[in-house]
Amino acid sequence: MISATATEMQNNFGRYLNLVISGQEVIVTKNGHEVGRFVPKDMAISYLTDSLIGILKNDADLDEVRTERLKEKYEIAD
Repeated sequence: MISATATEMQNNFGRYLNLVISGQEVIVTKNGHEVGRFVPKDMAISYLTDSLIGILKNDADLDEVRTERLKEKYEIAD
């Protein structure tokens, strides 16, 4: 994992883009705080799905969960 300031990213974008293309993750900071990450496409997909682990139970029916959330959000009557 590589870290770069926003200014470094702006001034050397091609270099950091090549690092991401080669499979590296680049963390972007501004004033010492992480503000973003550049990750390879394959890593982004696993990163997003990994963040859902523990939210849905293993036996969850996604269509059922979606329907329930819509009912709650829009107060759809049965």
